Amino acid sequence: MPTVTKSAETKRAERMPAKPGNGNHGNKVDFFSVVDAQFQVAADHMRLDPDVQLMLRSPYRELVVQIPVRMDDGSLEMFHGYRVHHNAVRGPYKGGIRFHQGVDLNEVRSLAALMTWKTAIVDIPFGGAKGGVTCDPYTMSRRELQALTRGFTQKIDMALGVYRDIPAPDAGTNAQVMAWIMDEYGKKHGYTPAIVTGKPVSLGGSLGREEATGRGVMIVTREACRSYGLDLSGATVAVQGFGNVGSWTARLLHELGVKIVAVSDVNGAIHAPGGLDIPRLVEHVRSTRSVVGFEGATSLANDELLALDVDILIPAALGGAITHKNVADVKAKLIVEAANSPITPDADDALHARNVTVVPDILANGGGVTVSYFEWVQNLQQFHWSHAQVNEELERKMVTAWNAVHQRSEDERTSLRIAGYVVALDRVALATKQRF
Repeated sequence: MPTVTKSAETKRAERMPAKPGNGNHGNKVDFFSVVDAQFQVAADHMRLDPDVQLMLRSPYRELVVQIPVRMDDGSLEMFHGYRVHHNAVRGPYKGGIRFHQGVDLNEVRSLAALMTWKTAIVDIPFGGAKGGVTCDPYTMSRRELQALTRGFTQKIDMALGVYRDIPAPDAGTNAQVMAWIMDEYGKKHGYTPAIVTGKPVSLGGSLGREEATGRGVMIVTREACRSYGLDLSGATVAVQGFGNVGSWTARLLHELGVKIVAVSDVNGAIHAPGGLDIPRLVEHVRSTRSVVGFEGATSLANDELLALDVDILIPAALGGAITHKNVADVKAKLIVEAANSPITPDADDALHARNVTVVPDILANGGGVTVSYFEWVQNLQQFHWSHAQVNEELERKMVTAWNAVHQRSEDERTSLRIAGYVVALDRVALATKQRF
């Protein structure tokens, strides 16, 4: 993560966190309302008992902490951090930690709920949690990031545990951040590699974890094309976002012979109607830290990528990418939600009315938490799986999850999103009734 030199006053102003609240600031999407609305549609569809609905929709625990960090310029900054435990009836809380300037309690709350449904869909013994810190990691030095991570870990230590809550990487964090969390937790509790997943392999991480979310997106994209009669080998794909998830999705689809015609990052988008050379693009991004300027591609605005006439659109950036304002411009026949909540409910309704198939986030990006489960199991057993074994088990889990959701969708004549929620709610509701 690069360091950008700025004045102390500018840095302080940029890092002032939003006050804890419900996230309804200006035009910002209220992500918890989005997830809650999706939950309610599915709950009504399946006539879920009102008492069970009440138990499933409300987070169990919410932590809001303040983390003071002495910055490299000598100034003291105060960051807001969050950890939300949504539901743990099927297993320990599980969910990533993101470092991003847009993080607030509302967003973390919504992502924690999504994790509950996601772990249920892929049928692994975890519940749902999420965490985050309001910051811009790309303007912070390695020392500042380490101090922030260790301070955050200290503040949420009481909520963590191998059989209580196991964090993982998310937007703005990576294997190094997980290593710092593991180390800080270990100072008090002893060597505990299973306390986080997504660690470096040399510290107990799992082979295949880095590409796991992207691999899961590739698998469900492939299965969706098979189920709906779309020739994947001749399909054109646009990928919004070229971070970990988007880049691995593009790489793995490219290996299947899919034509990736456009990708984007925070700096802009690029387009090549004949298809991008994804391996060369990955090298370009490693050297320049952006997709912009890639030889042989033309530049686009990020919004223009979403409106391209492609067969498959894969939003793999942050939430709220497709809304009522731009949904009419979307031309893709199939949308696979690699990001969390990239489509707002009103936009989702508009796409459904146009018979556009949407593979929901709670299914499409479940590969990451699935391989996190494999990593956790390996840590508990103190035994390492081969890369091939990890990929084989991920393939089995994702195909099984796709088949369950697709079959429910066909049987009940409903969207994949509602079908996915119904599958998840069935499993979590059963566990809830059995425990209470």
